[in-house]
Amino acid sequence: MSLNSLQFHSLQLSLIPTSALSSSSSSSSSSGNYRNNQPRFPQLAAQNTTMTQTSRNSTRPRKKSSPTNDKSEEAQELVRLLMRKFSDKEPFLKTLNKYVKVVRTEHCFLLFEELGKNDKWLLCLEVFRWMQKQRWYVADNGVYSKLISVMGKKGQTRMAMWLFTEMRNSGCRPDTSVYNALITAHLHSRDKTKALAKALGYFEKMKGTERCKPNIVTYNILLRAFAQARNVDQVNSLFEDLDESIVSPDIYTFNGVMDAYGKNGMIQEMESVLSRMKSNQCKPDIITFNSLIDSYGKKQEFDKMEQVYKSLLHSKVKPALPTFNSMILNYGKARLREKAEHVYKKMIDMGNKPSYITYESLIYMYGLCDCVSRAKELFDELVESKVQIKVSTLNAMLEVYCMNGLPMEADLLFERAISLQVVPGSTTYKLLYKAYTKANLKELLDKLLKHMDIDGIVPNKRFFLDALGAIGPLPANSDSTSASTDSSRSQDFPKSG
Repeated sequence: MSLNSLQFHSLQLSLIPTSALSSSSSSSSSSGNYRNNQPRFPQLAAQNTTMTQTSRNSTRPRKKSSPTNDKSEEAQELVRLLMRKFSDKEPFLKTLNKYVKVVRTEHCFLLFEELGKNDKWLLCLEVFRWMQKQRWYVADNGVYSKLISVMGKKGQTRMAMWLFTEMRNSGCRPDTSVYNALITAHLHSRDKTKALAKALGYFEKMKGTERCKPNIVTYNILLRAFAQARNVDQVNSLFEDLDESIVSPDIYTFNGVMDAYGKNGMIQEMESVLSRMKSNQCKPDIITFNSLIDSYGKKQEFDKMEQVYKSLLHSKVKPALPTFNSMILNYGKARLREKAEHVYKKMIDMGNKPSYITYESLIYMYGLCDCVSRAKELFDELVESKVQIKVSTLNAMLEVYCMNGLPMEADLLFERAISLQVVPGSTTYKLLYKAYTKANLKELLDKLLKHMDIDGIVPNKRFFLDALGAIGPLPANSDSTSASTDSSRSQDFPKSG
């Protein structure tokens, strides 16, 4: 289905060619101003100062905190204290026993989250066993749901299943939230075909169990998963099932499927879901617009991208940083430098402060447009602004050097990383290894391998496959409109010893 036949209910989205971004006069004018103003990114130099002055000079009265907020903040503070103690290599259970009089279920929930983020899922089980020994502990579905969710994110599907069995043995009866967590846990496993089959099996079981009827969260999880797997028939079947149920789709239902289709480059299917969204009288939000803009941009369908952007400007929803970041990067990939610069200027004019992702997108864009000096100038301004340089920003500048055949400059910047207090990551080593190998620079390659050896890093099979693959790495955060990111990927480099 073509988007020509679709219209947002209240946004009057049409596919008439627009000059909102492509006007040659405005582009050339903005480009001229962009070149002549010094510094080229003035808001960067004043960013830290402005934020400091704002915090010092603000006369706005502080809001009175509610007892609930105070209690939540106290719980978070206690958890931060416990995590710091863990960082000091004190046995975790010993720390918990020290605070046994104040630690309760809400603290353990927060601990599960923090330990999961730090890949300490085994400690989650220790905390759980510790909980079970406390007088205040009562077996609860919520605790098991949280633990199953943490295990799933870490790829520990078997442990998630064990917890599910443990829950039933403890006398708790499964409910919808537990099954949702279990489905999600399976979907994190590597064998996606088997995981999707398991998820459907649980879904059918839920429909036949009174306490476990699928809710909208269940449908949203499954719809997005099958859209990511490019299984259009199953997505359509789930939508039909949803239409016949008492459950109503929400904005997350449509956004999740459109985003998954868009990232797969399935534009026609994405537009079909957009039509379904309109027929359900569900109004688009900023995530909807961003998904459409990013998807069209990646396919370099810039007419449609610009029309969606124009509709966004005329709606009650306003563009956000991911909107501009996506457009800058996708214009850059098409080597449309003036349009990318015009978007950046528009972003500043609308009062948006650029993030590190914005700067990475600009750096990468200049690299693609053969403007290495411009990319270096922006990177140097970032350094001079005293902003903490992220490893993804370092990688973006290194990639610019490598793609433009400047391996020596890349090596110099890599050596400079220590003074910038940036710790190279797996992507850093991969892109340099690939560039040095391609340029047949044995001396630089040996030097890089020595750095890896000093850091105790042993490259595995995946490292070489990724480093020598046909597709080079993109800057981190290039999927700027994603509602969530997968931060639980396993380490590419196991530490030696």
